[in-house]
Amino acid sequence: MNLKYSLKIAAIGLKTNRSRSLLTILGIVIGIMSIILVMSLGKGAQDLILGEIQSMGAKVIEIHPGREPKGFSDILQMFGDSLKEKDLIALQKKENLPHAKSVEPLVFGGATAVFENEANNISIYGVGEEFMRMFSVEVNKGRSIDQDDVKNRADVVIIGSKVKEDLFGNDEAIGQKIKIKNRNFKVIGTLAKKGGGSMVNFDEVSLIPWTTAQQYIFGIKYYQEILVEAESESSVDETVQDIKITLRNSHNITDSDPEKDDFNVSTQAQAMEQVGTIMGILTMFLAAVAAISLIVGGVGIMNIMLVSVTERTREIGLRKAIGATEKDILAQFLSEAVLLTIIGGLIGIILGAFFSFIASLILSKVAGLNWTFTFPVSAALLGLGVSALIGLIFGIYPARKAALKNPIDALRYE
Repeated sequence: MNLKYSLKIAAIGLKTNRSRSLLTILGIVIGIMSIILVMSLGKGAQDLILGEIQSMGAKVIEIHPGREPKGFSDILQMFGDSLKEKDLIALQKKENLPHAKSVEPLVFGGATAVFENEANNISIYGVGEEFMRMFSVEVNKGRSIDQDDVKNRADVVIIGSKVKEDLFGNDEAIGQKIKIKNRNFKVIGTLAKKGGGSMVNFDEVSLIPWTTAQQYIFGIKYYQEILVEAESESSVDETVQDIKITLRNSHNITDSDPEKDDFNVSTQAQAMEQVGTIMGILTMFLAAVAAISLIVGGVGIMNIMLVSVTERTREIGLRKAIGATEKDILAQFLSEAVLLTIIGGLIGIILGAFFSFIASLILSKVAGLNWTFTFPVSAALLGLGVSALIGLIFGIYPARKAALKNPIDALRYE
């Protein structure tokens, strides 16, 4: 009996018992749907984070306090105070960083902004005049923070679109004063609506000069980050080495062993590589967890097929009596099992793509994230292949049991 005829017989058998067939493939449907959903959302999250990193440009280098995190204790050091004013001065010297275009410190934290009877919890970023250009942030109205604002510790603020909406509604914000930590800050600009991002939601931030933030808002004498922009992408690696040498000299670190450093330097390329690796591992782990339901579905198919073999004992005996061989019976029941799982896989792929699209739409429209829908073609093809393999593996025992039935005993079965 050829494959085409086996599939035709299998299709007839499945059509005869539609309800049982649908319940049988439920585990496969859920498993494949979960894998497609996880892979799609995982790719969307990765694209969102990488897009946020790319928005800074490939020439931007970040310096953080504490050594490169490799464990929990290292992560805690990232909140340290090892980046001081002397380090900023050293990094701003052209002889130390000859290929640096600009060097900007960064401090940040939370506070409450008050205007008349309205209060709003905001994220405050203490920045310099180059920060907005580095992050591709645009002023919708008003002006940006300039060097004089930084030098004079000016009480000026640029607010995000959501902060403006919460505090002022439809009224004009430029020229108004808001109170932060009992100081009056004049609104000199509002940011263009950018939407939520994976790292910074600029719609919900307020930007003030970093000198003002240090002295009057946070009361600190260190920086949480220093940003260095190289003149070109080709000079990034050389600038990274210059930064390390400069900071080691500033911190009196004579040993060039990275374990001795109380700072860490990262480029956008490194950040993208790390994010890609982490998100890839996380997505595969979640997909593997979701794939457990495929095993459960396979066991379910085996159980149902065993029941089916018992119910169709007389049919098997009749087919053998008119000339069907053990190989024909084996092919018939194997075809049914594989066909069941492939149909389940197709339904799972369709449902997974549908729910992924709905989730992407919600994240994009409702949550305001720059989220794009991605259909994981490789996961869909893998899902189909795994479905067929599961049908084959878990269908062998029931099919073999059917094939080995004695035709005379089968015909006598009640």
